[in-house]
Amino acid sequence: MIPELIKENIFLEDGQIISIETGKLACQANGTAVVRMGKTSLIATIVISKKEKEGINFLPLIIDYKENYSAGGKIPGGFLKRERRPSDEEVLTMRLIDRLLRPLFPQNFLKEIQIIISLLSYDINVLPDGLVGLVASAAVSISGIPFKGPVSAVRIIRFKNSFLINPGIKSVNKSDINLIIGGTKNSILMIEGEMKEISENEIIYFIKIAHFFIKLQITAQINLIKNLKIKSKNLPVFNNLNFIYLKKKIYFIFYEKIYCFYKQIRFQQMEILLLKINNYFLDDNIILNEDEQNYIFEILKKEILREIILKENHRLDGRSLDDLRKIWSKTNFLPSVHGSAIFSRGETQALSTVTLGSSLDVNKIDNVILQDKQKFYLHYNFPPFSTGEIKLLKGISRREIGHGNLAQRALKNIIPFKTPYTIRVVSDILESNGSSSMATVCASTLALMDAGIPIKRPVSGISMGLIINFLTDEAIILSDILGDEDNIGDMDFKMTGTKFGITACQMDINFPGSNYEMLLNSILKAKNCLLFLIKKILNTIKYPSLKENSPKIFYFEIKKKLIGTVIGSGGKIIQEIKTSTNTNLKIEEKENLGIIEIYGKTDKQIKNAIFKIKNLIFFPKKEKLYKVKIKSIKNYELIIILPSGQTMDLKKYENFKNLNLYSFIRKGDWIKIKSVNKNGKINFKRII
Repeated sequence: MIPELIKENIFLEDGQIISIETGKLACQANGTAVVRMGKTSLIATIVISKKEKEGINFLPLIIDYKENYSAGGKIPGGFLKRERRPSDEEVLTMRLIDRLLRPLFPQNFLKEIQIIISLLSYDINVLPDGLVGLVASAAVSISGIPFKGPVSAVRIIRFKNSFLINPGIKSVNKSDINLIIGGTKNSILMIEGEMKEISENEIIYFIKIAHFFIKLQITAQINLIKNLKIKSKNLPVFNNLNFIYLKKKIYFIFYEKIYCFYKQIRFQQMEILLLKINNYFLDDNIILNEDEQNYIFEILKKEILREIILKENHRLDGRSLDDLRKIWSKTNFLPSVHGSAIFSRGETQALSTVTLGSSLDVNKIDNVILQDKQKFYLHYNFPPFSTGEIKLLKGISRREIGHGNLAQRALKNIIPFKTPYTIRVVSDILESNGSSSMATVCASTLALMDAGIPIKRPVSGISMGLIINFLTDEAIILSDILGDEDNIGDMDFKMTGTKFGITACQMDINFPGSNYEMLLNSILKAKNCLLFLIKKILNTIKYPSLKENSPKIFYFEIKKKLIGTVIGSGGKIIQEIKTSTNTNLKIEEKENLGIIEIYGKTDKQIKNAIFKIKNLIFFPKKEKLYKVKIKSIKNYELIIILPSGQTMDLKKYENFKNLNLYSFIRKGDWIKIKSVNKNGKINFKRII
């Protein structure tokens, strides 16, 4: 029997249709949804474990996203010819889904949840990451798991002064605003994107447009659920009478101590206090394990920290709501590298280095959707010592990829388009207590200027927080948040920009109740912080200045027909030039020309490579006079130096046996010669 397909359509204003389907594929999963737009198709499945996961006190949510090469009509490269570890682009999409869905699950739900989303078919006119929020939310809603949804997300761009929803890659590359926005029917939950120095009013305008289309997609999900007649499943959560009793008892006994510790000395005695709390109940008849007690303590700590901020109207470290932590920075921190800077803000410290390379060093991206050569890229490292922890180094984490991508987006549009260099920035976080990605932006701006890159304008970054008083609906906005303020707060809003406007942002809101006024106020406060930080950057370094140890790049053109002469058989000649001059060479065809790029560490290396190449391609013009220098005379052989620097034995072209050359020509003299064509070859004739 063929399963029945249940389908709901969403009609967009430009005539495009988004469809949500279920009931026909992957029926053994707890929930399955397929979303289609144009020829782009995605499938999402959700599976919930039968038992609770032991030894944890957080939501065990696993998000996986994969792009099948077959979706774009491709075969994977490499020896194995199959999909391997997730690309950076896939990891970034996983993070988008996680940030959108995680706040809407019950935090005390301890059954494992795995959501897998696969790209089945790809249309170049519809990017799939604008649809992942919709397909993931639909699958979760169909499963009946406790969930404060449905939700959805859309990609919105500004292209040719008008907006596009879920566009193709070509339009995105030409846009000046590129945002992915997610939310519920009543509020925005997540924003991610990059811009070319836009105003705060422009971004709010585009958020409102995106929210309209989010509401359409949520309505379609609600209609689909109604057709399926799905009821919410009564799945057990981490909530029992002992739990409630213990929470109240800890609150009653330890509230004042925790309040005072955080108000005065913060973290110094918290671990000792936690141990006392655990020991306090050892002889009690309450059966709760250590993880449950720790979980209760974390809930209590969060409530107290929020209360301190709301009641005292100041921060955990004594700052006012708008104060930034103390800042210091220094450029040329590592004198041997091409550019370096350190930026410290409170207990957060980033060390950024810049390395300048040739076009051979571009970051090549070749996956199902994107084929690109990035001349500017940024890598972010977050070692465990930055937070005083011990962890195994298991490769690059999803968090490191996400934070690095945010900083790269913040800076990419201020890099000069015609820079000859490939630029790699590496940010190593040496200390972290909030806003390490934004410290990366500030440190990397300083490092780029230290490396002599003529950036358009300095970029800075700030992380803003939010505490909501749910009794009064008062929203307290915090500037430059600490790690603890991030954990207990209702919003984490990272914004970067220049003095002329916003370049990138990332916003996560942990409660479904945000409004546009709150978002605008957060952006305006962040803008003031950015301007303050830019002044700090310019106090450290005012102008870019290329260092003496920076590599040199030289370009020149040759005729297309001479490319083979420079390369040589099997590349032997060009390899010999690279080795003998210690340079990197690249030749690229462009119309009827060959563009030669020479990359070397010194001017001398560059000049030696140019000299060798010009010697190879020197072909004199017929009947043209050339003034040449005599290098040596020996045994009737006249050795001359051609204008290209190439040496030539003139004896091969004219008979001097009957002449006493020493009587009228000496070493170092200059003579004139003329090129003649003899037997199909280029020869020279001496003109006295």
